[in-house]
Amino acid sequence: MRRSSPPPAGYVLFTGCERYGIIFSMDVFKAKAVLYGRMIKITHSVFALPFAFTGAILAASGAPSPEKLFWIAVAMVGARSGAMGLNRIIDRKIDAENPRTADREIPAGAIRVRDAALFTALSFAVLLFAASMLNPLCLALSPLALAVLFLYSYTKRFTWAAHFVLGIAISAAPLGAWIAVRGTFDAEILPLGLAVVFWLAGFDVLYALQDVEFDRSYGLHSIPQRFGTGRALLLARIFHGVTWALLCLTGVLFSLNFFYWTGMAFVAGLLLYEHSLVKPHDLSRLNRAFFNMNGYISIAVFVFTSLSLIQW
Repeated sequence: MRRSSPPPAGYVLFTGCERYGIIFSMDVFKAKAVLYGRMIKITHSVFALPFAFTGAILAASGAPSPEKLFWIAVAMVGARSGAMGLNRIIDRKIDAENPRTADREIPAGAIRVRDAALFTALSFAVLLFAASMLNPLCLALSPLALAVLFLYSYTKRFTWAAHFVLGIAISAAPLGAWIAVRGTFDAEILPLGLAVVFWLAGFDVLYALQDVEFDRSYGLHSIPQRFGTGRALLLARIFHGVTWALLCLTGVLFSLNFFYWTGMAFVAGLLLYEHSLVKPHDLSRLNRAFFNMNGYISIAVFVFTSLSLIQW
């Protein structure tokens, strides 16, 4: 039986390189995606995105169109990715000096400033494109959102109110989603936006407890640095009390039903538990209070609002 001749050596080399080149490229892509995902803390999207969807379903008095939800999600991803990239670039020298943040991707050299800047620019371009796909008002207000995001990265250099500037930036999630669905800015959505401002400020104060000594030595400003740990914890509790009151006002304004109020009881329990985890002289459970509880809170507000607006 005649044996077929082997393929030419050049063909073997070419197809082999092509095969392994594709594998190598995919591995590089995955590694880069993980690296940039860490830089922007992609898992923290759970804080703002559910509030954006809450604003959308309130605006629609039910489920918005899938197209609207898609572009709202795209705009949120673009805005948050760009904001985190911008913050990491602006704070890179501070991060390098702080032992807690020295291993972040830019100060550690894993991501170059030039590459982070390109990533940030592309993210903001995605935001602007998504806004243009939603409606003219969303696009017109996009530069204002970018200005607030830019301002936040500098505020801790001159004021302890930086927590509220961050809250205002994140409040664009429900406010922007409302505008995306309605095409107008209306007063009834303001309590939900303000609830996000105080909610974010409250847990950002808790997060800042980790850096009190560093902030003092470096001349940075925060509520814990200005007022001390004990008063900062009290203020965080007050801010979250205001958050809950504003969420309740939202329920009244939109005439939400039993499901929403069940959710408010659940949110109150989460807020109380969050603050029980953090003590003036024990911050060992701070990450649990910061990430887990606040992720649950934003999801709970979305889920119970959705249940309240379902037509039974």
